This record gives sequence, structure tokens and C-alpha cells, in this order.
Amino acid sequence: MSHQTLKLAKEAAAGHEEQLLIGTAGMNRGQRAAMEVAESARDQGDGKGGFAAQLCLGRFDPAMLTPFPKQSDSDRRIGDEMVRAVSVFLTDHLDPDEVDETRTIPQEVIEGLKRLGVFRMKVPQEYGGLGFSQVNYNRVIMAIASYCGSTAVLVSAHQSIGVPQPLKMFGTEAQKSKYLRRIAGGELSAFALTEAEVGSDPARMTTTAKLSDDGAHYILNGVKLWTTNGPIAQLIVVMAQTAAKVSRGRACPQITAFIVEADSPGVEVTHRCDFMGLRGIQNGLIRFDNVKVPAENVIWGEGLGLKLALKTLNTGRLTLPAACTGIGKQCLSIVRQWGNDRVQWGLPIGRHEAGSQKIAFIACTTFAMEAVTWLTSHWVDQGLDIRIEAAMAKLFCTEATWEIVDQTMQLRGGRGYERAASLRARGEAAYPVERMMRDCRINTIIEGTSEIMRLYLAREALDPHLKLAADLLRDGIPLKRKLMATGRLVRFYVRWYPAQLFGSVWPKRYRSMGRLRSHYRYIDRASHKLAAAMFGAMARHRNKLERRQVLLGHLMDVGTELFAMAATCAYARSLASQEHSQGDPLQLADLFCLQARGRIEQHFRAIRWGNQRSANALAAQVLSGDFQWMEQGVISPQPPDPSLKFVAPSAQYEHDGLNTFAERS
Repeated sequence: MSHQTLKLAKEAAAGHEEQLLIGTAGMNRGQRAAMEVAESARDQGDGKGGFAAQLCLGRFDPAMLTPFPKQSDSDRRIGDEMVRAVSVFLTDHLDPDEVDETRTIPQEVIEGLKRLGVFRMKVPQEYGGLGFSQVNYNRVIMAIASYCGSTAVLVSAHQSIGVPQPLKMFGTEAQKSKYLRRIAGGELSAFALTEAEVGSDPARMTTTAKLSDDGAHYILNGVKLWTTNGPIAQLIVVMAQTAAKVSRGRACPQITAFIVEADSPGVEVTHRCDFMGLRGIQNGLIRFDNVKVPAENVIWGEGLGLKLALKTLNTGRLTLPAACTGIGKQCLSIVRQWGNDRVQWGLPIGRHEAGSQKIAFIACTTFAMEAVTWLTSHWVDQGLDIRIEAAMAKLFCTEATWEIVDQTMQLRGGRGYERAASLRARGEAAYPVERMMRDCRINTIIEGTSEIMRLYLAREALDPHLKLAADLLRDGIPLKRKLMATGRLVRFYVRWYPAQLFGSVWPKRYRSMGRLRSHYRYIDRASHKLAAAMFGAMARHRNKLERRQVLLGHLMDVGTELFAMAATCAYARSLASQEHSQGDPLQLADLFCLQARGRIEQHFRAIRWGNQRSANALAAQVLSGDFQWMEQGVISPQPPDPSLKFVAPSAQYEHDGLNTFAERS
């Protein structure tokens, strides 16, 4: 490990009291630990913030999107060739409905994809990979996801969050040379972070890695849940707690990332999970029992594991917008054909207004998802900071896709609800809408639920304000520093806040934007309104703002919709300058923006007139049992077998044969 890496690790582990921008005096021990772990893992970026960060500050700059990024001809040809090869191979060799039925992606299909190079797209060429751009990688993911969701997850989990991406970003040369070459040779990888009691709160992580006395290796113990590719992977990135660092008399949790060989003694897949959708994925519960992990298998440094995971996900989660766009395009194809073929009351159902509205929504929203996907993918290739944009892309595309699939099923009626195999058996077109709905439902949950995405976005969007007010929010700051901070706040906000108020009333004209100029004006005006609302919420709720999750959610939904509008307008204008024999991209952008504006106004109304207090009070009564009488008259599911109990992994495993995953009393 280099001196610089050691230095970074020590700095990250040395305590984070000065980095905490929110007072923790009123928090209990668990809340404080969670806050400290989350704050220490934050990526500070370059301090400038990207397009979306500026948008949330009331600074809409369309020049940041112009010209809209475009692939070079040579890079596009590479992508064209791979998309074509993968599409032909999968249609010839893979039946997605059979995968869904049998829960198995045939091994010969996996081997065929390996021969095509699909599993080494993100491995740099110097280590035997294809070294694809993010755009081309996402083009392939889009194609696969439109056909078989389980196969798309197999490919993306292996490369987007498995070994290749973390090693590309943070691995040593020795690690890259050893493991990336193995990946290029056909080995599969997985990523293990989640535990039974640990989802978005890594401070509660119980998997531990204890350094041996001679410093040569770590002893890994714990249980990881929902490890995609885990049951079939040869290499796994595992997050574990290493020795805590003491700062100011308090132990600070340290989460570290390790490369673990899946065939190491003590690694055991104890269960393969079975889900509502994506039934072909290999996702399991993995137990690590006194597993020896060489010290050189630490990625980046001790205590940097969670930061590594978050930085990896910034890029890795972009496969979800790409996959969602593939699903949207498939739905558009289905409703176009069905909307023409199905005739009711003398007209094709696509010509009835109710059907037309659904088809139009699917078309313009899919176009917006494509715009967001390509914009963020290009920005990754350009090396830009996309923390906020990637999270917005994930939030927007996964939520939109669920609505698109739901609308597609509604238009298909009973045939949408019927399984493809049943449709095929009775001689009808086997559109797999039912499977697509089951497969895509997980997208608003994995790699950060929509709720977590909104909180993450709120924390990032508020960061400039929190930094200005840090000395006022933190505990134990001397009076002199508080007074100085007050002066800084007054000097900044006396100019900034009036600019938001006036900007929300008198935005720029944007005459050069042609048919879309009214939408540019709306984005400008609404960005000022959003910035003022965020500042008002922070001033009103101060260090209790984190508890106002619904309010923050509405604010971030506004920001996300504005980002999608801006990306869609820029994308449409770039396409409109090209030759199109049919269909006007400006028409797609116009309708999407009109619909997005309606949703934004609903969020602003909810911010002003929300009923959160009433809902919170009612929920508290439900939890306390006041409305238990409403549960009468139903047949409850079978209770769990009382003779089975879950044994949570302890900090240190006892080797008396009693610590099994499920043991009988």
C-alpha cells in the first residue's frame, strides 16, 4: 500500500467532528454513529458542483448542456457492433420466459456472452478487456434489459458494482494486473454490502475483519444478504468493519472493502433468494466464517470502504437508467402495435383518447429517459462530477419506468396480466408485459431506494448552505466563530435570496431556444423557486430538517423533474438539427415538459399545504395498536416456525458448532 493511500486512509479515519454540518447533541448513540459514518463517506467532489447542483441553487445554465454530448463515429461503430452481436446471440439462444420459469440462465448462454466479451466491457484494454466507454456499455445494457432483465442484472452486477469498477477507480497496479486479467479471462464477480439488519444504515454493520498479529491477513466473519451473483461468482467485493479508530475519546467505525476469493475456506452460500421478478438472477446469502483475506486485498485503504461504495455507485447506478430506457422502448413498441391492432367500438384502442394519452405518455417519457441516460453517460466519459445527476437519473428513470409498464399493462388489459407462455400457447402474440412488470418493480429499491435517493439528493443539494452555516449548526463552537459565521451568512444571503425571489418572477427570455423557449423559461423560474424553498425549509427546521423526509422528497422531486426537462430539451434540440424522415423530437420534448410542469406544480402545492402532521399522528396511532380493530375479519398468513430462529452474526464467532444460520432450539 502506497504512502499516499495510507495517508488518505488515516485522514478519513481520524474523526469527523469538523466535517459534521448538523448538530448531533440531541441524537442518541445510534443516530450519531449513523450520521458520522454517512458524513465521513460523502464524496466532497471538486467543490464546484455540476449542472444539477447549480440548478438547486437557482442557477440554470443551459450552456452546460450545449452542445449535447455526442459519440464519435469510431466509438459509435464499436457500440453498434456489440449491440448487434449481443442482440442476435440472445434472440437465437435465450428464451427469457424460460429463464423466468426455471430460474436459470443456461450456462451455455453465459459462456457465449463471455466469448462475445460482454463480461469484460468495462475492463481496460491493457488488462485484456474491451475498455468500453460508459455510453457503449450502457447501450449494451439497454439492449439486454429490453429482452431479459435477469441477464442484464447478471452482466451489470458483475461490472458496475462488482470487482471491475472499484478496481478501475481505486485498485493498486498489482490488484488490477491480477484480478482484472482474471475478469477478462471469464471469472465473474459480486458485491456484498447488505446485511439482514443493515440496508442504508452501514453504522450497524456486523461483518468484521480483524487484522492478524503479523499484519499479513484479515480474519473475516459475518453474513451478507442479497449478494447478486454471489452464488456463482469467483471474486467478491466485501464490506466489513475493521478496527475502530479513536478520535477525541470516541471510537469511530471503520468500514473497509476487500477482494475475497469465493472458494476460500469458510466462504459458504447458505441460501439462494427467490424474488417476485428477475427470477433468473443468482442472488444469495453468504456466510464468512474465519475467512483469511490477504492484507494486500484491501481496496484503497482501511476505513475507505463506504466512500468507495458510494463513489462506485455514482457510476454503477447509471446502468439502471439505461436498463429502464430499454424497458421503456420495448413498451413503446408493444403499445404501438397493440394500439393499432386492437379494435373496440369501431376504432383501434390507440385512437381512443384514453389509449392515446397512455401512448403519448410512454413515448415522451421514454424519450426523456433516453436523454437523461445519454447525458449522464457522456459526462462520466468526460470525467465530470455526476454525484447528483446520477442519483437524479436513477430516481427519475426507475420511477418513470414503473409508470410506463403500468400504463402498458392497462392498455393491454387482460392480455397484459396474462403470462407470455399462456398467450403463446393459445396462439396470441406473447408480449411479456406481466414479466416486465415483475422484473422492473425492484428498480425503485435496489442501489438506493427512491426514498434514500431523495434524502441523498437533499443532503448534496443543501451542502452549500450547510457549509455556510456549519459553525452555527455544529455543537460546541465558540461564540466568536458563531458571530463570524453569522456575518458570512448575512453577506451571502442579502444578495442571493432576493435574486431567487426576483428570478422566480422575472426569468430570462430564452428567445434563441425556439419552440422550447417557454420550457427554458419555466426551468429558470422554477429553479429560483426551488432554491428559495430549500433555503426556507432549512431556516425553518434547522437541524431537524433531516426528519422532514416528505418535504425533502417533494423538493428533490422538483429538482429531478427540472433536470430531466433540461436534459430532454437539450437532447431534442440536438436531434432536431439532424435529418429525420419521420417524427419530430421537439414534439416529444414539448409534451414531456408540459407533463413535467404539471407534476412540479403538484409538488410545490404539497410543500405549501402538505398533510404530513396529520399522517404522522395517524401512523403513530396505528403503530401503537389503536386501530388494531381494523385488522379483524382477515385470515392471517402462517406464522413462522417457532423452532427456527435467525442467529445474527456476532463480532467474533465461537467455534462450538452452534452458530448456524438457522438452528433448532
